[in-house]
Amino acid sequence: MNPVSELQNHGQAIWLDFLARGFINKGDLKHLVENDGIRGVTSNPSIFEKAIGSSDEYDSAIVSLLKNGDRSVANLYERLAVEDIQHAADVLRPVYDRLHGADGFVSLEVSPYLADDTKATIAEAKRLWKAVDRKNLMIKVPATPNGLPAIRHLISEGISINITLLFSQKVYVEVAEAYQAGLREYVRNGGDPAHVASVASFFVSRIDSAADKQLDEKIAQANDPAEKARLAALKGRVAIANAKLAYQDYKRLFAGEDWQKLEAKGARPQRLLWASTGTKNKDYRDVLYVEELIGPDTVNTVPPATLEAFRDHGKPRDSLEESLDDARQVLTVLAEAGISLDAITRDLVKEGVRLFADAADKLLGAVARKREKILGSAIDRQTLSLDPAMAKSVEAEADDWRAAGTVRKLWQQDKSVWTGADEDKWLAWLTSPAAEFNRAADYEDYARRVKKQKFTDAVVLGMGGSSLGPEVLAKTFPKAAGFPKLHVLDSTDPAQIRSLETAIDVARTVFIVSSKSGGTTEPNALKDYFHARVAKAIGADKAGHRFIAITDPGSSLDEEAAKLGYARTFHGDPAIGGRYSILSPFGLVPAATAGIDVTGLLENALVMVRSCGAQVPPHDNPGVQLGLAMGLAGRKGRDKVTILASPKIADFGAWAEQLIAESTGKESKGLIPIDGEPLADANLYGNDRFFIDIRTADEEDAAHDDKLRALESAGHPVVRIVMNSVDQIGQEFFRFEMAVAVAGSVLGINPFDQPDVEAAKVRTRELTSAFEKTGRLPKEEPAISAAGFDLYTDAENARALREKGGDGELSSWLKAHLARAEPGDYVAFLAYVARDDEHIGNLQRMRLAVRDRKKVATCAEFGPRFLHSTGQAYKGGPDSGVFLQITADDPRDLKIPGRKTSFSIIKAAQARGDFDVLTRRGRRALRVHLKGDLQSGLSRLDEAISRALM
Repeated sequence: MNPVSELQNHGQAIWLDFLARGFINKGDLKHLVENDGIRGVTSNPSIFEKAIGSSDEYDSAIVSLLKNGDRSVANLYERLAVEDIQHAADVLRPVYDRLHGADGFVSLEVSPYLADDTKATIAEAKRLWKAVDRKNLMIKVPATPNGLPAIRHLISEGISINITLLFSQKVYVEVAEAYQAGLREYVRNGGDPAHVASVASFFVSRIDSAADKQLDEKIAQANDPAEKARLAALKGRVAIANAKLAYQDYKRLFAGEDWQKLEAKGARPQRLLWASTGTKNKDYRDVLYVEELIGPDTVNTVPPATLEAFRDHGKPRDSLEESLDDARQVLTVLAEAGISLDAITRDLVKEGVRLFADAADKLLGAVARKREKILGSAIDRQTLSLDPAMAKSVEAEADDWRAAGTVRKLWQQDKSVWTGADEDKWLAWLTSPAAEFNRAADYEDYARRVKKQKFTDAVVLGMGGSSLGPEVLAKTFPKAAGFPKLHVLDSTDPAQIRSLETAIDVARTVFIVSSKSGGTTEPNALKDYFHARVAKAIGADKAGHRFIAITDPGSSLDEEAAKLGYARTFHGDPAIGGRYSILSPFGLVPAATAGIDVTGLLENALVMVRSCGAQVPPHDNPGVQLGLAMGLAGRKGRDKVTILASPKIADFGAWAEQLIAESTGKESKGLIPIDGEPLADANLYGNDRFFIDIRTADEEDAAHDDKLRALESAGHPVVRIVMNSVDQIGQEFFRFEMAVAVAGSVLGINPFDQPDVEAAKVRTRELTSAFEKTGRLPKEEPAISAAGFDLYTDAENARALREKGGDGELSSWLKAHLARAEPGDYVAFLAYVARDDEHIGNLQRMRLAVRDRKKVATCAEFGPRFLHSTGQAYKGGPDSGVFLQITADDPRDLKIPGRKTSFSIIKAAQARGDFDVLTRRGRRALRVHLKGDLQSGLSRLDEAISRALM
């Protein structure tokens, strides 16, 4: 007789510890059921990882699933697993029916990531039970301290459970008691216990592996040959002894009066299942853990190799209750030798959870790679070119993140990922794309209403995160037919405000006032100014109807919008910081206003959300990979993140610049973003650079690519991101948000606060308050005054610059100032002038002259815009900046209705407040105030810089 089939005569069922789609579809499982009497199947993450990750037999199924729309990696795996479990359950259903529900089960495990979370385990088990929808299903739950209450709860709801990772006799008793307690509750609630089944999976061979290792150590330490022999005699016997004694507990636990009452109502005993029965020590008989554990009302789940071995040469006998005194003696001698079986079993539970989690990581990584391959260009491609040392560091950090489950913790909004401060209060950006996608119909309805109004223009009045994201959209997407042209105004410069006003028809423009707090200076001033202009053009009673507000609930702007009769107010989520708000109403309302497809934008963003999801391991998670590389590079001194954006998405860098600088630049560390520097030859860059090249697939530039390859050859880290089209820019918004959050963790800072931004605001308020009291800003003394310019700085900077040769010439001061820029530093030009093409060109010439001569990174910023962007890093980040602030007299001011201060006064106060904080922080800072004609002054400054660099 077949030895496998013969086990049934001894009261033992054999289950197969293996599952794969082809194995089922080809009829192999059915063959084993019919010929070997296999009565059940168990699965776990390791089994599915081998099945899915090591073959292509699931690829067609994944393709089919993705044809109906993108899915998360976890959802893809679950759909595949559920289908396999269903098909296996259907093969075994005749066994289940023939035995009236006593056997014929297939087991599916809850995620090992939930081993320490009772509520989540219960929720997932219930969901899987419903998804599989087969009576002969068992849900596998680990016998961890938090798993035990989940087991009881699930049994009480009539769900059949396979308790896994069970090693200890003591814990087994707790498991059996939890089963019986759950059954009693189920019966009290009217349930029929005959429909509930359970096995307690008692792991075997792993115990011997652990015990044998300690025995070998004891044997090596022993000097007495008799002691060595006594210890050696225990090898390969501890696991079997432990299992035999657990079976005695089983007989006691399921024989008492309490159990008999349940049994009378139809309850079935919870059978012991011997798991991990493949022999790991080659010195032992390959069917050891089958032959020695045969007894009534038990199950042995075996891997295919062990099944084949037992079929070939197994010798069935009633072995489970043989030599019980010897079993007790084995455990006694083990304890006398100073080896704690309790400690071994506790460690094995922890190790088992870890090993299953490791297998789950491999499994989900394999699914992630298959998803990426199948979706192809629908996912923006990212490649990292790192030198061997940095690549090794990123790999090691990714391993640490994987082992610690840090990506999952991040998605669980666990502040311990960062500093443990208040980071958990600022993480709604993770779920915002999905939440807003569910409200896409509202945005579409709003867009239709805007279109009906036939506006010619739409103007966003905002700063920082409220302006930079919408600006990317305005400059990236073409004007939509029938919709207004989208503009962004984020300046208090009178010339820039006047230029915007000239470019639009105020009477046919909708204004979007965007401010999270509602109290931001610039949008409030701009709001008051343009409200008066609109009132003059169409009448005060109609003016409010031309305004839209985006703000957090309960803000001052929220209240004022209601008072002034704004057409609509959209509320942001207070748990999303401004720089992370592009995929929230702060970015989506301007997009909808301009006729941009918000649904499509969010659909594309969600593709990257899924790619960066909680269940995607760090090695296969593009946002995490980018963040780890950025953070580790920053820690090694490569903290100048140089963003190279192609012409079609040129403005993306300005948005990313704020995200990176304001998130990481604090506590004297961080990343300094470099935006707008054209790519140059590799010899112009120092070892402080980290390059990110982002472009669309159809923007080929051979010369640019040659320079990138030269950078890689020179050892510079280069990240390449290729978007299929601008329509997928939503993916990049989320990728960079995730990457910067991860980089913040690596750097050991809170990426969601901005502690140094407020300092400049406080100083600005002090100056404007002084103006309102006296009618003028407090007087300041220049370090030097000459025809055409004044120079300002604090005493310490002035002394240092004079020592380096600063005299009566502007170029001498600039030479002394720029001489302070050392390798690893950066030079930032901070111009409080109108941001237009001509002035951008002026600053670009200056910065490139400095870069090419000094071989340092350069920034070209416009105030007050940068105060809500890179200003945080300049004040709070590493002390590696050399700052040249540029101010000028405004030839024509603009008054703000209802205020004493004008736009010129606000801008001047902002510039002085910013500069004061820089110098108070000990930064190397010099301010050049240009007098007279601005363009002439900028030209003279450009010439002076050229002379200073000679």
